[in-house]
Amino acid sequence: MNLTITELKDKLLKKEISALEIVTYYLKRIDDLDSKLNSFITVNNELAISKAKEFDNNFEKYKDKKLSGIPISVKDVFSTKDILTTCASHVLDGYMPVYNATVIQKILDEEAILLGKTNQDQFCHGSGTATSYYGPSRNPWNLETLPGGSSGGSASALAADLTTGTLGTETAGSIRLPSSWCGLVGIKPTYGRVSRYGVLAMGSSLDCPGPIVKSVEDGAYLLSIIAGYDSNDFTSSKLPVPDYYKELDAESVKNMKVALPKEFLELQLEDGVRKNFEKSIQILKDKGVTIEEVSIMDPKFGIAVYTITCRSEVSSNLARYDGTRFGLEGSKNGTIKELYESTRGEGFGAEAKRRVMTGTFSLSAGYADEYFRKSEQVRQLIKEDLDRILSKYDAIIAPTTPSIALTDKDAENPLFGEIADVLAEGSSEAGLPGITIPSGLSENMPTGVQFIGKHFGEQTILNLAFALEKELGRLILDTSKI
Repeated sequence: MNLTITELKDKLLKKEISALEIVTYYLKRIDDLDSKLNSFITVNNELAISKAKEFDNNFEKYKDKKLSGIPISVKDVFSTKDILTTCASHVLDGYMPVYNATVIQKILDEEAILLGKTNQDQFCHGSGTATSYYGPSRNPWNLETLPGGSSGGSASALAADLTTGTLGTETAGSIRLPSSWCGLVGIKPTYGRVSRYGVLAMGSSLDCPGPIVKSVEDGAYLLSIIAGYDSNDFTSSKLPVPDYYKELDAESVKNMKVALPKEFLELQLEDGVRKNFEKSIQILKDKGVTIEEVSIMDPKFGIAVYTITCRSEVSSNLARYDGTRFGLEGSKNGTIKELYESTRGEGFGAEAKRRVMTGTFSLSAGYADEYFRKSEQVRQLIKEDLDRILSKYDAIIAPTTPSIALTDKDAENPLFGEIADVLAEGSSEAGLPGITIPSGLSENMPTGVQFIGKHFGEQTILNLAFALEKELGRLILDTSKI
């Protein structure tokens, strides 16, 4: 119970446990708890059991694969061949892709067992899973609160120990926010470090797949597997991928210089978030890390850029759902006009419609220069500002999000996500890597601390997080109270 990927892998290789025992354990937990959490959209019961038996029966053949015998769950934004892929939307009812996303293929090539597809905000539009067609997931630390989003189902399932590890995606906080609210480790890689091929696009210039896991070691282990160049994604980087797991080094942080933006501390932070953050700062200083306050552009500009740029890209990306190739079941025999109206009228939720309308307006003739072009100019200024700071420091440290987990009522605010993600948006817009780890509890709910690194500086922030995690420890939930 509550074992990490690397711990389970070690037990499998020592034959202390079988893959079938692991899979059976997680399937039973899903059966017992997910009716309260709503963290899964699809569970691959028969496929998972079959793969586990195959591993156990062919141990010598598969033992050297990095994920053999390990059940992994993935956000329902990833294309999975012959497995339902909905993006938590009514539009994609019954959609079975004919290929795997590159990151999915990479974990399958290492013989991972695909346990299931997790819930999310519809088309990733949201920060709490409240916009999912299948209903919101619940935060296992407190069922009255949301797990964060858009990768909320992944975080909810993992925090309740319904899976060993998960893959999510982040556009501007969608990995780090749910990881923070659910007491987990979440890694948003450098834009282009991990292929987007087969990821149903939200904001194409922002989207980044990454791990949500129980420990920094697991994050480094999974990231080493999924990172790398992909000829199917022209935005992916050809830079060689380090073995992040083997190069984890808590001692390397001594004498590092880390920047602390004072503008982040001037935001309205929940008391426990601030207290736990200050504790993390002191631990790092005791380890020989130099932490200095710096000034950055006002975080409100990150919110403004995300509101325009992301919605403009959403408008473009959702145009493909026009009823001719994807449509609602039962509407397939209608006219083109009927298909279009049923798909975009019935199929899209309120948030998707809001974003399409806002984005279309921002891109329309006479307004594109005033809104979209101006947004991209400010985005460049944010990038230059962060690059300026990171030219003098090894990383940036900040709370992950201003508050502990919020409720469904909070999510009724159309800018709920932008406010919750304010501490992550600027770094996402600049394409920088980030990692969040648990910093403690406030009112019995998790809080998070994050490190933001230089482009392709994942190893540095992994090492900082690893060193801090050794002192803070993991947060483990007593799931008997769910």
